[in-house]
Amino acid sequence: MDDEERTEVERDYADAVNMTPKELEHWLETDESKGVGQKDGGGESVGHHSGRRILEIARTKKADLSDDDYAHMRKVVGYVHRHLAQKPSGDVEDTAWRYSLMNWGHDPLKKG
Repeated sequence: MDDEERTEVERDYADAVNMTPKELEHWLETDESKGVGQKDGGGESVGHHSGRRILEIARTKKADLSDDDYAHMRKVVGYVHRHLAQKPSGDVEDTAWRYSLMNWGHDPLKKG
């Protein structure tokens, strides 16, 4: 991946992940966070695992990010965009739709 591609992924990722590491870390400890999402045979959902990976990426210096990190960042952007397009009608505050997005670092109710 060249520098231009990395810059594009970084920009898209920064737009998609609107929760701070502290907000995401706190969220991932909740029962609501642990209770949503698709589980691949294990006890942890794909989204919850992704949230933990997002925290690892946040704690890594930009210069030390690997191609695998960038691949995960792309995956996060794709998930957030697809999931936002499936927004249910009505109040979404206490919905699995919102909780799932939050596992991926995006709170659709967060302003700014």
